[in-house]
Amino acid sequence: MNKLKGIIYVLLAGTMWGCMGLLVRPLNNMGLQSMDIVGLRSYVTVLLTLIGLPLLCKLNNTSVKQAVRIRLKDIWVFVGTGIISVVFFNFCYFNTIIHTSLSVAAIMLYTAPIFVMLISVPVFKNKLNRYKVFALILAFAGCGIVTGAFIGKMVIGMAGFLFGIGAGVGYALYSIFGKLAADKKYNSVSITLYTFIFASIGVLPFINIRHIVEILTGNGGLLYSILLITITTFLPYIFYTAGLSLMEPGKAAIVACIEPVVATLVGWVSFGEKPTMMTALGVVLVIFAIIIINTKGE
Repeated sequence: MNKLKGIIYVLLAGTMWGCMGLLVRPLNNMGLQSMDIVGLRSYVTVLLTLIGLPLLCKLNNTSVKQAVRIRLKDIWVFVGTGIISVVFFNFCYFNTIIHTSLSVAAIMLYTAPIFVMLISVPVFKNKLNRYKVFALILAFAGCGIVTGAFIGKMVIGMAGFLFGIGAGVGYALYSIFGKLAADKKYNSVSITLYTFIFASIGVLPFINIRHIVEILTGNGGLLYSILLITITTFLPYIFYTAGLSLMEPGKAAIVACIEPVVATLVGWVSFGEKPTMMTALGVVLVIFAIIIINTKGE
């Protein structure tokens, strides 16, 4: 029963993450730029995390006191998760959503496990094996098929492609810095809380909060954004964290592969981005690569 509950929780998290386009596209149409949306998401997530801290701590079998404790010498790790990763990755991912279809954006983001694998070789002294190399080739092939690079007919512009790669690298860096934080005995609640606190600080010089509030209130989008941020950020974290407590992280990562599938469906239903057979093939190859990494990558 616990195993089934864990799968359901992670499926819910992946499904909600796959709906990110429903947040980014409308806010961009209202006049918010990518960095504005990054800032809005960061501030609302910090607020929701603080409000939901007792529940998150209960799910993670920790105390609020332990969750908010941080050592000054470890601040650089959260600069890494919050600014170097979250701010950079969200900026790139939101720009990818704006410049490409949701399916292409999601599949470019899901190159992250491949970058994690490559970065882990020098950082954590992990070794490459034949399964990892095969997964790398599959993921590269999947992205090439989705973007049209292999047939000389790119379905996305260079900006969209570069932002997509940046999103994958930035997302991968979260896993790297997050592991470093976990190795320093910080739990997932602490990591999430301080990640978004530092993300909020890092994005501040690039946004005008008053301008954001004026646009949202003028267009009636304030409640919409808070609702969508709750659905695409805060709740997925709660569900994913609960799922991780009931199943192995590698298996959870495989179940979370529902995200690009949902993103493709959202793009089709909400924005008329009908997927092609080539897009579907590319998605399957990348998901297969992630499964290989998580089952044969040790």
